[in-house]
Amino acid sequence: MMLNFIDKIGNWNPQLFRELKGRLKVFNIVIAVGLSLLGQLGTFLYQFVDYPGAKYSMSGTYCNLAPGYRERLNILSQLIPQVQQQINTYSGQPNFDKVQLQALKTQLASFQTEQTNINRNLYETYCPTAQINFTLWWRDHWEYIFLTLSVVFVFILLVAGTYLIINNLAQEERRGTLNFLRLTPQSEMSILIGKMLGVPIVIYLIVFAALPLHLLSGLSAKIALSHILSFDILLVGCCAFFYSYALLFGLISRWFSGFQPWLASGAVLLFLFTTINLASYSSDSVNTATWLRILSPFDMMGYLFGNLFRNYRDQSLDELQFFYLPLGKSLVGLLALHLFNYGVGIYWAWQALQRRFRNPETAVLSKGQSYFFVGCFQFIFWGFTLQSVNNSCYPYYGSNCHYDVNLQISENLVFIVLFNMALVFAMMIILSPHRQQIQDWSRYSYHEVSNQQKFWRSSWLKDAIWGEKSPSLIAIAINLLIVMTPVVIWIIIAPALNFRHSNTINWMNDIGRMKAVLSVALLVSMAMIYAAILQTMLMLKNPQRGIWAVGTMALVMFLPPAILGLCGIYPENYPLVWLFSTFPWAGVKDSATITVFMSLLAEFTVLGLLNFNLNKQIKLAGESASKALLAGR
Repeated sequence: MMLNFIDKIGNWNPQLFRELKGRLKVFNIVIAVGLSLLGQLGTFLYQFVDYPGAKYSMSGTYCNLAPGYRERLNILSQLIPQVQQQINTYSGQPNFDKVQLQALKTQLASFQTEQTNINRNLYETYCPTAQINFTLWWRDHWEYIFLTLSVVFVFILLVAGTYLIINNLAQEERRGTLNFLRLTPQSEMSILIGKMLGVPIVIYLIVFAALPLHLLSGLSAKIALSHILSFDILLVGCCAFFYSYALLFGLISRWFSGFQPWLASGAVLLFLFTTINLASYSSDSVNTATWLRILSPFDMMGYLFGNLFRNYRDQSLDELQFFYLPLGKSLVGLLALHLFNYGVGIYWAWQALQRRFRNPETAVLSKGQSYFFVGCFQFIFWGFTLQSVNNSCYPYYGSNCHYDVNLQISENLVFIVLFNMALVFAMMIILSPHRQQIQDWSRYSYHEVSNQQKFWRSSWLKDAIWGEKSPSLIAIAINLLIVMTPVVIWIIIAPALNFRHSNTINWMNDIGRMKAVLSVALLVSMAMIYAAILQTMLMLKNPQRGIWAVGTMALVMFLPPAILGLCGIYPENYPLVWLFSTFPWAGVKDSATITVFMSLLAEFTVLGLLNFNLNKQIKLAGESASKALLAGR
């Protein structure tokens, strides 16, 4: 029966059939199911250590007498100081009253004796079996099993599944069978989906064997079925996201020489541990970084299962918005937002997979795709930034609180800049072609724009914007324009958004909007200089030019600010130096507008010289390649 089922799968997806046939051996199935059942039994029995038996403490959670004793102790802890205070009052002049004093002392002794007896009963005696709430204990026991299995599912599926997928691709690459798969008539999507579904099949068996207990324990713990199903849907989306990027990482990381599965699974494990701690101790979701945080399922699990994190603050995801849409107010909206976040990532992962699978040397994204990719992330960044919350209070917290959009953006501006710097840095690496590609482009496609031909209609410009092998500078400039346009728009309209005339944008008023816009232009020009340096380094004949290019760009970006900081050259004292660093806005405030403008012109001059040198190298590379080709004939 199993073989017939696998044969039917083979008709639908031959690659999945290949993976299942190689892994669904009887031994593997028995081991997977056996491990799963053993883990379930261990989880079920573990909490029986605390089973409330005949010697269950009176102070235990499940003793029905404990709340009454504790309530009486609380009352006594308030009465005893009051009586003691009255004794002090009647002990001295002029309120001395011997009769009242004796009555109070008798009452105090009675209270203290009662307190001692209650403490002795509560902590030194056992709860009568008839007073033990076994129903509550079993509910908590089932909840413990459900939550334990839920967390284990997340870790085993994401960490182990990621490792297996990348390790399988690495093995196929070493054996040469991956090239064979590239030559088969199957589509890229069919092959890669087959790997995604087939390679971690043993992990799937372990989880599937535990699903009945998972569902039973959840229902026995009085957890809503809608919440259990929402978790299952969320976990499927989460696995699809991580497995898609595991496939992509496996295809682009051949130079790790077998270390890539450990690196990727370790990164996933670190990410999960980080986010589970954030979900346990931090409830802030009204910021730009929320898109990254909800890639992990733990925040949503804390929302669905309130007892997962004992100190979890439920209002966190309740307040979550996306472009002011209160999606956190309903389970459907919150689940849809998570799936949308996963869906965007999965879409771009598969765009890259379809390009990279057949041709391992091609760029992960084309220039045209990069524009939509960067624009899509701006939509996500600003969607999670623009959330309405009472973030401004005057004159102090709790008094006349209101929402200030400028304050919200200002507080998240660091996140927006950092995420976009990483995004642009990645686009520089992805879009910048290497020497051979530029050489081919220069030899066959590159030509000067004639005097009669309009620049904007020239094939050179179209190729620079859309071409696969042309230099990346214009494409990087377009991506920077997409990134910085929302920021510049906000700088321009920020005063109009300051309805309550607060001091939120005083920093902008202090430096002036013109200098604020110029600081953005400085940042863009420095990014273009880095892109030009990267592209120039990729023209080297050294076979390790990729590593040299990335290393050089990282050094140019981060070494000067580090040296300035270590040498005590601070922006307030030497603003001009900081205008030429990776963080030019640090020196803008203490610089005159004309100084900022002249610095921008100087950076444009450097960029022009770098471009002139790069174009010269491209021409020479094309000419030398053409001469070599003609000489060979």
